[in-house]
Amino acid sequence: MTFRFSTPTALEYFESLVKSDEQFPLLEAAASLAQDEYPELDVQQVLGDVDQLLARLKRRLPADAAPLHRLRSLNQFFFHDLSFGGNVNDYYDPDNSYLNAVLRTRRGIPISLAVLWMELAQGLGLQARGVGFPGHFMLKVTLPKGQVVIDPFTGKSLSREELSERLEPYKRSNGLVGDFDVPLGLYLQPATPREIIGRMLRNLKEIHQAQEDWQRAIAVQDRLVALLPEAWGEHRDRGLAHAEQGNAALAVRDLETYLAHAEDALDLDAIAERVAALRRAEF
Repeated sequence: MTFRFSTPTALEYFESLVKSDEQFPLLEAAASLAQDEYPELDVQQVLGDVDQLLARLKRRLPADAAPLHRLRSLNQFFFHDLSFGGNVNDYYDPDNSYLNAVLRTRRGIPISLAVLWMELAQGLGLQARGVGFPGHFMLKVTLPKGQVVIDPFTGKSLSREELSERLEPYKRSNGLVGDFDVPLGLYLQPATPREIIGRMLRNLKEIHQAQEDWQRAIAVQDRLVALLPEAWGEHRDRGLAHAEQGNAALAVRDLETYLAHAEDALDLDAIAERVAALRRAEF
């Protein structure tokens, strides 16, 4: 008897990782995003590389090191000894979102750097979480005597005053001033692993859309739909990318899914017209 086992595609592998919120493997899911660009990538090797960094870091610390000592040692190791930091010269390079590339170049964007940092922090027993701060992903560490907020782009700890100052442009542009203002703490709520992966994917989506690279945009949208199946706007955006790529049937399917579920959206008429035009083009 011959047994045949089919190797899952990169998308199927990703779908298996993000299926449930219980024990969501953040690092593995984040590392797998690079498989669209690097098809031969061994995700387990990426995880092993991070484990090696953690082992090196642990050797520097006594077993009974206090949380603050662990945090300081981690920041020294990550931001200074290894020189991880923000890619200020080419911020919109897609490689900044791929953990295998970030590990190689030691350069990334806030959220990719944060994912690596958090894995090391949690390996040291620190209570570290990512924060979906407007416009710039942050890190938050809970210590016995309070919380520390860190900018993963620079490694700098930020005061309440500095955080409030960074928020001002966002608040003004969204009318969140005066009676509509909300406490700073609401902007520092921890992000779930699913939210973090969604934000990483949307960063890539914006890059590919800006470059009108529809093939890569569709690959990202496939992952977003798998991650957030009821985010109907992602179905719409995949459909629009398919339309740009000339995949009329696939575009219609996604756009009709959007029309069937996004009942209160402001662009329903425009999307319905686009569907009609795509159907006419098929015949």
